[in-house]
Amino acid sequence: MKYGICTLEDFSFYGKTVLCRVDINSPVDRVQNQLKDITRIEGCIPTIQELADKGSKVVLLAHQGGDLEYQNYVSTEIHRPVLTQLLKKREVTFIDDVCGPAARAKIGALANGEILLLDNVRYLAEELTLFEMKLKLSSQEQANTLIVRKLAPLADLYVCDAFAAIHRSQPSLVGFEEVLPSAMGRLFETEYSALSRVMREPEHPCLFILGGTKIQDAFLMMSSVLDAGIADGVLTTGLVGNIFLWAKGIDIGQPSRDFIATNQLAEYVERGKEVLRKHESRVWLPVDLSYVEEGRRESKVSELPLQRLFVDIGHQTVKKYLEKIGQAKTIFMNGPAGVFEKSDSEYGTQSLWVAVAHSPAYSVIGGGDSIAAAKKYQVKSEFSYVCTGGGAMIRFLGGEPLPVIEALQKAGRRFLANNQGSG
Repeated sequence: MKYGICTLEDFSFYGKTVLCRVDINSPVDRVQNQLKDITRIEGCIPTIQELADKGSKVVLLAHQGGDLEYQNYVSTEIHRPVLTQLLKKREVTFIDDVCGPAARAKIGALANGEILLLDNVRYLAEELTLFEMKLKLSSQEQANTLIVRKLAPLADLYVCDAFAAIHRSQPSLVGFEEVLPSAMGRLFETEYSALSRVMREPEHPCLFILGGTKIQDAFLMMSSVLDAGIADGVLTTGLVGNIFLWAKGIDIGQPSRDFIATNQLAEYVERGKEVLRKHESRVWLPVDLSYVEEGRRESKVSELPLQRLFVDIGHQTVKKYLEKIGQAKTIFMNGPAGVFEKSDSEYGTQSLWVAVAHSPAYSVIGGGDSIAAAKKYQVKSEFSYVCTGGGAMIRFLGGEPLPVIEALQKAGRRFLANNQGSG
């Protein structure tokens, strides 16, 4: 066991039917009907491979598509050829059913080492976010939902490798642990360990670099790691940096203020003031910003052209931040420093990403845009760890209770009690 959760070492898998919940939710090109990125699929391959190699009958459960917008849903059939290709020696079969008679018959006919991918679990109403938010079922109640009642009797074990979904309370994530021996998969274990190293035992100085446009995520982490003394410093960039400049009383101009207000983020200016009141010496703000006017232009924050929208940090800020990066022994980075997709506003992101990737510090990045930037600058493999989770990662670092972790730990306690009783 690890972190109070059973691992794959705790069970024998030969001849067992294993329900394995993965998170392979990926961006989809609807025109070409293909996946645009397979990072999350690559992450779960070691668990699937190990389960199949150990002679288990592997049943994959997964979702695809934004859970608040039904029109974004896509069948998981699109993932099957990618899984088969990555598994190399293992053919993955697919059935366009989740827990109906066809799916159950297919599961019952599996041979040792075979892998079956079920269709999108979010085709079931009980897997919808609206179902989760409105009913707020306990894990015990979720064990009585359709998907658990229909599939659990066919299985011997449940393995969760969906770390990116640990903040969700849905039947396929927290219901099976109530009725089946349960373990975390290899990706789950690796993600948990990497983030725990940052959260619970970071080598100091520990630096957080927070940017991007997902302000809620940045503030959720920031307050937690600063209050707990985990972070020795926070470098602010992107929209996060602009909000903190405004909170400090620096005029960032009407276009930037309008952008913040239009995106309903003005409340974070007041929250920024509170963070600065408590931790100003450990929160570093940009000293210059960039805007586009017939090419890239930069200005000190004391001399900003207030009619412009600021899209990146400037050279002096980068220089200041690189000094901090050079001193750090643990670095966590989430959210780009500017609009890195465009050449006129990518300097900050490129400079920081390359510096952190080449740093001897233990470095962790996470979030879709962060990973996209790492790929663009060809430094993804040089970070100590790249986390596949977005919202899950943020909430883990923010110290929130996480339903899937709680469900797996509850199953772990039951496993220990049963083993002690049998001994």
